[in-house]
Amino acid sequence: MSYHEKRAIASMITWTLILLAYCTYTFRKYQLGVIATDDMKSWSSTILLFIGVGIVAAIIIQILFHILLSVAVTVQEKKRNGTCDDKEIQKTIESDMVTDEMNQLIELKSMRIAFIVVAIGFVTALLSQVLNYSSTVMLNIMFVSFLIGSLSGELTQLYFYRKGVNNG
Repeated sequence: MSYHEKRAIASMITWTLILLAYCTYTFRKYQLGVIATDDMKSWSSTILLFIGVGIVAAIIIQILFHILLSVAVTVQEKKRNGTCDDKEIQKTIESDMVTDEMNQLIELKSMRIAFIVVAIGFVTALLSQVLNYSSTVMLNIMFVSFLIGSLSGELTQLYFYRKGVNNG
C-alpha cells in the first residue's frame, strides 16, 4: 500500500470519527433537552466547537501517521539490511511521499467528487428552508455535508489509487 493510500485511510478515519462524535454528541444533547430545536446560538456554538476539534484531530492524526510511517520504514530497513541508517530511511520516506502527475490527477478527481457532495448538501439545506424546516436543520445539513464531502473525497482517492485513473 502506498503512502498516499495510507494517508487517505488516516484522513477517512479522522473524518468518520468526527462525524460519529458530532452525531452522538448532538443527538444526546437534543434528547436530554439541553439544546432546543430553534436555539441557533447553541447549534452554532456546537458546530464551531466540532470544527475546531476536527482541525486539531486532523493535525494530530496526521502527525501520528507520519511518526508511525517513519517507525515502520525504520523497522523494514532494519529487517532488510540489518542496520538503521538515518539517511537511507529519510531517502525512503521522501521517495514514498513524492507527488507525481497521477497523484495530482487523483487529487483533482477526488476534490471534484467532494465538491459535488457538498453542493448536493447545500442544495438540500436550502430545500429544507423551502419546505419550512427549522433553520437548525439547514445548519446541520450543511455541516454534515461538509464532513461527508471530505470523507467521500478521501474514499474516492483510495478508490482511484486502487483502480487506477485515466485522463478522461
